[in-house]
Amino acid sequence: MPLDSATPPFVAAFSDPEAVARYADGPPRFMPGFTDLHRMTRILLAERAAPDAQVLVLGAGGGLELKALAEAEPGWHFVGVDPAAAMLQQAERRLGPLNARVRLQQGYIDDAPDGPFDAATCLLTLHFLAIDERRRTAAEIHRRLKPGAPFVAAHLSFPQADAERARWLSRYAAFGIASGADPDLTEKARTAVEAHLSLLDPEQDAEVLREAGFRDVETFYAAFTWRGWVGYA
Repeated sequence: MPLDSATPPFVAAFSDPEAVARYADGPPRFMPGFTDLHRMTRILLAERAAPDAQVLVLGAGGGLELKALAEAEPGWHFVGVDPAAAMLQQAERRLGPLNARVRLQQGYIDDAPDGPFDAATCLLTLHFLAIDERRRTAAEIHRRLKPGAPFVAAHLSFPQADAERARWLSRYAAFGIASGADPDLTEKARTAVEAHLSLLDPEQDAEVLREAGFRDVETFYAAFTWRGWVGYA
């Protein structure tokens, strides 16, 4: 997906100053165990990544996972890629002195260096991509990894049959409201997810990773409408 193509709706949304300013409040309210997800991601990567690992973080805007991983692993270096310039600016501000170990790159997976990297993550991102682009992106991540390197992905993934999809979308909104999100903004978020995201059920998402070449794909995180997987190049 070239950077100069028509701007996808999700990039436009993350370029809005108000949306960027409140972004850090959103994931913890809509995603159960958001902080723990970062801890689990670090543990899974560290099982195979060396203390001086080079890590690719796709969808790095905002810098939340970059900050968590960099603080937990002081020897790791990172390339963080995101298409939204405003989100990367926020990441740079959030990282502060940690920027010394982070290279931020505006763009998509094709704009990432070839590596090879010792590990990679893609958190809260792949659900924004159309199915074919999701498959291609997963394959391009795989191509940039050393053999055996771990990859962690987590995003919206739940049953997609009509009745089940509606029920889980309602639960997605209900959890946000129960966590303190504004009800009107929550309903807008629910409507946007329903209208614009090409969601898969969890087994289909795992199969995308297998088709991309990842081995031993396992679900390590499941919470309401969210799933997380780890696989190995």
